[in-house]
Order: sequence, then C-alpha cells, then structure tokens
Amino acid sequence: MPVLFGSDLTFRVWKYGIGHSQLLLRATSDESESEGVDIHFEGVAAMRLVMRYEELQLHSVDEEEFREVFDSSGVDEKWRDSFVIVRLSSRSGEGYVQCARIIAERRHAQSGSGRDPDGLRDLLWSLSP
Repeated sequence: MPVLFGSDLTFRVWKYGIGHSQLLLRATSDESESEGVDIHFEGVAAMRLVMRYEELQLHSVDEEEFREVFDSSGVDEKWRDSFVIVRLSSRSGEGYVQCARIIAERRHAQSGSGRDPDGLRDLLWSLSP
C-alpha cells in the first residue's frame, strides 16, 4: 500500500485523551522537546500501537484490511464513511489507527524569552475521509 506520510524521526506515543478520543504521536528533534513533529489523530475509534516508531510510515489500507479493522472496532456501519484507517509501520513495530482525521505538524522552538506552550507550527500533511 502507498505511503501517505513518512519521517526519519522516532515517534513515541505521547498522549491519549479518551474524552475526545485524541491520540498524539510525537517526535522530538532537540533536548528541550520544543522542536519536532506531532501527529494528531482525532476521533479515534480503534487503535493497535507499540510505544515507539523508528522511521515511521503511515500507509493506506486495502478494502479487506479496512473491513477487518472497522468490523472489530464495533462502530456502526452507518458511520463507515466518517473514518479513515491507516497502518503504521516502522523499524521498531507496526500498528493501525481508525479515526476521523489525522494532522501532522512541525513544531518550532519559540525565540525570545519564554516559550508559547503551543509554539509555532507548520502543517506538513493531513487526511480526513
């Protein structure tokens, strides 16, 4: 399956919020963790993850894999068109995420005194159904 997004960085499972079903994978490129890449998964309905992904790639899935993941998630069939499913692959493990939207952003360190907690960000890639 084609690669939708890839990075040579190492991503870690950073945060999962059950209330809004949001998953964050983060790769840091500096000691302060203020620079790097974040991958936000919104509206997560199903996932299978490892804790770390070296040289992460996100792949589309074929219809058979989509059906297998979707059926196991327990989501009602009427919502099928509201989700994307991506396969995560790397040198250190594999997994998948079924969600409503994916956004990859580059974080930049804030210059000057102090640091904005949200920091400066550049959109790298996004995907939604």
